[in-house]
Amino acid sequence: MHIRRTLTAAATTAAVTALGLTVAAPAQAAEYSSALKIKGVQYDAPGRDSNKCSGGNTKNEYLTIKNYSKTATVNLKGYKVKDAAGNSFTFTKNHTLQPGDQVSLRGGRGTDSDAGNVAYRQNCNFIWNNDKDTIYFYKPGGARADVHSYTKKANDKDGNGYITYHG
Repeated sequence: MHIRRTLTAAATTAAVTALGLTVAAPAQAAEYSSALKIKGVQYDAPGRDSNKCSGGNTKNEYLTIKNYSKTATVNLKGYKVKDAAGNSFTFTKNHTLQPGDQVSLRGGRGTDSDAGNVAYRQNCNFIWNNDKDTIYFYKPGGARADVHSYTKKANDKDGNGYITYHG
């Protein structure tokens, strides 16, 4: 005769704790361990899409990254943004965000400005798809800082091309 024993999650946790063992946090929890997070994305630039460097509207497609720390100043140098197709941008210049500060990473060409809270990808091609995409945000060492997937239908109820993730 076999006796089947099942343990509840609470009982398992209590047993592990009693033995002095630690349980690793799920990998997903590490995604949000960064002070810097994606605040929102203007994935569909207003108007008709035109990726011309002169007169195009790629500068109106942008990703907003915010420093949610209450005390730490963070330098964006080395952070990387990537989409589902592998298009990417790495911050190669110093750009510091004070606690509560944010930066808009815009398409197109322009002059980065700490004071103006803007950085440009220096690329006139759109990076975010207008129907759906996934935005990956990585720390300089390669660890994931934040990630968000969207579809126009599910996430952009007002149809303005902008989605907010972290308020």
